[in-house]
Order: sequence, then structure tokens, then C-alpha cells
Amino acid sequence: MTAYVVVDIDVRDAAMYKEYIALAPGSVQAHGGKYLARAGRTEKLEGDWLPQRLVILQFGSVEQARAWLDSPDYAPVKKLRHQSAHTNMVVIEGA
Repeated sequence: MTAYVVVDIDVRDAAMYKEYIALAPGSVQAHGGKYLARAGRTEKLEGDWLPQRLVILQFGSVEQARAWLDSPDYAPVKKLRHQSAHTNMVVIEGA
């Protein structure tokens, strides 16, 4: 079942985060994922949540998304993200 990874990113080091932006898409694609939304205009409709930089990825399954996140090839890229930003990330199965 299709899975969606939703990431709210608060960039703390813009220069380092640009390195992450350059490397992340190749890793996502290598694991069968694709970007559905990437830091486009975000407008609050209800509630208190104000995402800083919102990204939505699509994978074939939750397992495939987790395999990407935990993969050895993504590890150095993920480290860049952790060093340059604070993130909240969830995965949800599609309907």
C-alpha cells in the first residue's frame, strides 16, 4: 500500500542545508520514492501547526519508506539534515 512521508523542517544552517537539498533527491529516487511537495507555499487552514518547510514524499509502502530512511547510502545525507535542521517526520499509509 502506498505510503506518504510528511516532514516539517526547521532549517538552522541554510548553507549546510543546501548541501542536503542537493543530495537528498537521488537517495529518495534510488529507493523508489518521489517528491509530491517540496517547500511550496504552505497556508494554515485550522489549528496551531505552522510548518516551517513542509515536504511530502511518496513510497510504495511504509517498509520502503523506512528502508530509505535507514539505508546506508542515505546515512551521510541524513546526518547533514540532522546537523543543519530540526525535523519532525511521520509516515502514513494511503487510503
